[in-house]
Amino acid sequence: MENFLQNPPRYTFLPTPLPSISSSASAKNSSWLTDSATQDSLAVIDACLYQLFDVPRAKGIFDRLRRDTPGKILDVRMYNAFLEAYVNMATSKAADNREFWIECAWELFATMEAGQEKVELSAGTYSIMLKAWLRFGPDSPDHIPDTGAVRPTDILTSILSRDIPVENVVADRVFETSEEAAEVIKLLSKAAAELGHTEVITQLGQTEAIGAHYDDILQDVPEVMPVMRVKKKEPSEASTEDEEQEPEYEVPFNLSNLRRHLSRVCFARRVLPEDVAARQKLLEDTVYETAMDRLKHESDMFDQLGLDTGHLRQPDLRRWMWDWHTKLQERLNEEIQNIKLIEDKKEDRLQLSPYLSLVKPERLSLITIFEIMRLQGSGGVSEGMKTTRALIAVGKAVENEYKAQICKKNNIDLPTIGRVGNNGYFSNLGYNSLLERRIVAARHMSDGEAWTAAWTQATRAKVGGILVECLMDVAKVTRSATHKVTNEVLTEVQPAFHHTYEHSRGQKLGVIRLNPVVSERLSNDNVRDTIHPRHLPMLVKPKPWLGLKKGGYMFSEVSAMRFKESVEQQSYLNHASELGNVELVYAGLDVLGSTPWQISRKVFDVVLKVWNSGEKLGKLPPAVFSDPEPVLPEGADIKTRTTYIHRMKGWTQAKANNHSDRCSVNYKIEIARTFLGDTIYFPHNVDFRGRAYPIPPHLNHIGNDLSRGLLIFAESKALGERGLRWLKIHLANLYGYDKANFDERVQFVQDHLDDIFDSATKPLEGRQWWTHADDPWQCLGTCMELHAALTSENPTEYQSCLPVHQDGTCNGLQHYAALGGDSRGAQQVNLSAGERPSDVYTYVGNMAEEIIKRDIANGEKYAAMLQGKITRKIVKQTVMTTVYGVTFIGAREQIERQLKLTKQFEEEEVWGASAYLAKVVLSCIGDLFTGAKDIQLWLTLCARLISKAIPGDRIAEALAEYRARKNKKSKSRGRKKKPEQPHEFLRKEQMTSVVWTTPLGLPIVQPYRKPNRKQIVTSMQTVYISDPNSPSEVNTMKQASAFPPNFIHSLDATHMMLTALECRTQGLTFAAVHDSYWTHACDIDEMSGIIRDTFIALHSSDVLRKLYDEFRERYRNYKIPLASIHSGVLAKALKQAGARITVTPEQAKSLQSFSNLVDVSDTGDSSIQENADSADLKALLVDLAEEREAAKLTQESNNSEEHTEEEEEEDEFEEDDWESPRAKAARLRKANEDLQSIELLGKFVNLVDLLPPLPKKGDFKVEAIKASQYFFS
Repeated sequence: MENFLQNPPRYTFLPTPLPSISSSASAKNSSWLTDSATQDSLAVIDACLYQLFDVPRAKGIFDRLRRDTPGKILDVRMYNAFLEAYVNMATSKAADNREFWIECAWELFATMEAGQEKVELSAGTYSIMLKAWLRFGPDSPDHIPDTGAVRPTDILTSILSRDIPVENVVADRVFETSEEAAEVIKLLSKAAAELGHTEVITQLGQTEAIGAHYDDILQDVPEVMPVMRVKKKEPSEASTEDEEQEPEYEVPFNLSNLRRHLSRVCFARRVLPEDVAARQKLLEDTVYETAMDRLKHESDMFDQLGLDTGHLRQPDLRRWMWDWHTKLQERLNEEIQNIKLIEDKKEDRLQLSPYLSLVKPERLSLITIFEIMRLQGSGGVSEGMKTTRALIAVGKAVENEYKAQICKKNNIDLPTIGRVGNNGYFSNLGYNSLLERRIVAARHMSDGEAWTAAWTQATRAKVGGILVECLMDVAKVTRSATHKVTNEVLTEVQPAFHHTYEHSRGQKLGVIRLNPVVSERLSNDNVRDTIHPRHLPMLVKPKPWLGLKKGGYMFSEVSAMRFKESVEQQSYLNHASELGNVELVYAGLDVLGSTPWQISRKVFDVVLKVWNSGEKLGKLPPAVFSDPEPVLPEGADIKTRTTYIHRMKGWTQAKANNHSDRCSVNYKIEIARTFLGDTIYFPHNVDFRGRAYPIPPHLNHIGNDLSRGLLIFAESKALGERGLRWLKIHLANLYGYDKANFDERVQFVQDHLDDIFDSATKPLEGRQWWTHADDPWQCLGTCMELHAALTSENPTEYQSCLPVHQDGTCNGLQHYAALGGDSRGAQQVNLSAGERPSDVYTYVGNMAEEIIKRDIANGEKYAAMLQGKITRKIVKQTVMTTVYGVTFIGAREQIERQLKLTKQFEEEEVWGASAYLAKVVLSCIGDLFTGAKDIQLWLTLCARLISKAIPGDRIAEALAEYRARKNKKSKSRGRKKKPEQPHEFLRKEQMTSVVWTTPLGLPIVQPYRKPNRKQIVTSMQTVYISDPNSPSEVNTMKQASAFPPNFIHSLDATHMMLTALECRTQGLTFAAVHDSYWTHACDIDEMSGIIRDTFIALHSSDVLRKLYDEFRERYRNYKIPLASIHSGVLAKALKQAGARITVTPEQAKSLQSFSNLVDVSDTGDSSIQENADSADLKALLVDLAEEREAAKLTQESNNSEEHTEEEEEEDEFEEDDWESPRAKAARLRKANEDLQSIELLGKFVNLVDLLPPLPKKGDFKVEAIKASQYFFS
């Protein structure tokens, strides 16, 4: 591993996207980035080809794309989809015009075969054309004249020239029956005989034998005599009428046997238990049918009992949902037909009927209902959801369901490729072996998959808009209430959902709200029928990750990386995957996903009992929110009313949060109940920084204390002496006694054994000691485990399946201390050895108390209020997140929440107190971790420079385009827009994101760009959504502020992945929650050694130097316009960091604003590039001269106005001319900045010349953590 990490990572390079204003953006970006219009076209093609919905329309779009946008977007699976559609049109839907469609198929095949378009033919391509030959060739009763310009011998020759195994052609999914595949074997055998390829004949013979006979576990059991098929005679073998011969029989060729054999033989696949695999397939495949059957069954049961909603003591959510479903599917049938009629009349309108026809109306109905119910309370909207989010989510769910249907139809046997060989993961042999196996498996998957295209956000929103609007029209509930005077029960039919608007941060926000009675039932009723299996654990090991969207669930498509609106990141990961740069990331995800889990029945029984009681216990919220509602006193003054409004707002939010928590816990309990007794798995993926997360969101080990308390490993191991000790330490940690040394923690458990036994045997009836723990549900599970071990015959032999944790000490600061060699910081976060664990949170809290004492003497109001009340819990989150870029505002909000929980402060004083304490805490952290501060500054400066850079070869092109735009506008007539200013156009060229590569080869692209929103009109409301397929300028400030935390996150993710892979190599069960690593108690010592070894190996590889070298390589020819960095603040920061610009004496005269950065060279060397010879730049400078003069005149005029201000005082207050002093100062400042920018335009500096040197490293040696027993503990 050490040698592997010492080598430079495998870089992935892609060009920087061009701005949309560029005339060449579409053509150049299309080589790796699909624009929205093209993506829409691909999605329409996909929808029109499905079940031959509208093949002529798809063909027209396809032909246009081939002509206008050739490139990677048109892959071989898309071509195969058209070949197959053409053949199927000739066979069924358009049989009366079959000559045309077969001709289209052979023409397209000929184009592919000739290499006129950049697509590599696959086994599927040849399978489709062989199928066409069988159906319409010379030997077919449906023979089409002139069909077969390409003979089977030609096809076989082409297959062999491309090294495609003939058995893969025969086993392709195109052949729907075994008879068809058998005919193809004969066809190819005959062609091979003509060409003299005896080895192909032998290969095909073996293939046929495999299809007819397949060894299985029953091979030693006598066979039941098979039903034989009468063998068809060849024409030459036909007998005469008077001959009576015994019919010949043959064992039928079975295509599924061949496919299964190929999958098992090629990849040595371990066959999963059929019953579990079948259950998993059923779980994913029939979720909507199963849910529909359950809803219908319960509705029928109510009908049989004569109970309608009005007679039930409490309305039942499932009864309502069934009613909505029956009405909605009828409405959708009508709506889709109406849309088709309208679209036929208006051809120019965006057609949605192909998308709505992909999934049956009954499924569309259930998808819409389930998604809307699932989104309840999301996005900060109590008892509802944001409209835009809901529409896109419903549209995305329809898309996912369609792709799941395609996956199910393919039904490809999947190989398991993630086993580590004898060479491990980190040797060249091991890595290359992993890569080769994944490539072969991915090719096997791709050949068997049908082509599909992603939908754009606009399409999702429009489809979702139609479905949600229909649901809101038909979904009704009956509400009942008792009249306060007459006691009469009143009932009213009301909409279950309604659309409205609310104001948020000064903006009008469209929201969909649930009827309060629906929201109430959702938090109490059985909700398992509303959970899609994409949100559930799996019953079998997840599919291994073979590519960006190949892995995880069996049928539901998920991505290996979760990223929001960043096509750039997706393109980088796709490219890195093709290059084989991310094998260890995929292998790490496979390791994490293959850990088997179970639900702890003992803990579950206690949780269920508490839940059903409705009481609050641990993290379980009460059924009835019990906090008293604020009361407005009579005769209250304005201040009292203001206080009341503030408290009422807090109370309302707390009540809504309680309701949301109830819904969340309800999901968790239902899922746990469903999987009791099962072994389950959590497929994982990563975020854009490389941090791994389980895909099922509701119940997983990365969740809260309740989720973790419910989960245990499915495999158990004997505790041993060390394991028993670690189990006790783990219990002390969970209780909150984790600042003592290990011996003291063990003694703490010994001292509380009576409480522990009481908790284990009488969790609710006893003293409930476990409820006082920091993590009560995990503590209860550990009490039960320890009790079971200690009461067994031999505690050290007890088979334990409880996960035991090793947690880092403020892991972000640990990485910073190791990066900077910061001895003082290392001591505070346990990188250095010590007899007791250091507690950085307590240390910072004590530092804050000292500052507070000093400020009290200076009369600081909030210092006196906070004295003696600063606990480690108050400052912990702020200290922890400082290294992840927390701002002052974020720190204040964190501290405000903690101060409110103490209930020692008046509500009105919390804001001011938290603002004061946030300043104090942030200053303490800066003083304590100076090394971290220096590295943060260096990372921030690098990001600011990168985000202002422009590719060198783009500058001349941009200048030419500016000149062309200016000339075009000067000739245009009509209303003129404000002209583009010469000094502004380069800002639109700042498209460079910060990109770096983790030590495991994962390319990370920061997604922060200025929002490029477009207006989409849906049937519900107009929504504004950002278009990820249209690149916009980077957000320089966000790129800079986010880089330090993102970089540290990528390091801790790398450390976790390295540990996971090494644990798998050593045979340890492993799970992780970012910087908390879990395994069996008996294996803690071994895992602790691995954690330290991987951390040392990672930080011994000189991480920052590699990052610096990568920046110099990745941005080698990038230029920064000097006009972009003339800000005094940035120039000063660069100077302090050690950055310098070398210039000639002549250049120095025009760079007065950079005097702090400039080194004047006596030899004539210069870092400055001036495009003075460019004709386009010369034309630009003419404009600049004019603008410079105008700017100078403006500045002189402004100065003149300042001198005569008193003389013209009366005129200043005219209604139209008055300008506030602040606005005037801002205008003058901008005019001066514009003038400076103009002076600097045309001058560029190489980015790599301006990168500041690395911060000086301290004397701490990372190898010292070997001796630190509390590094992870």
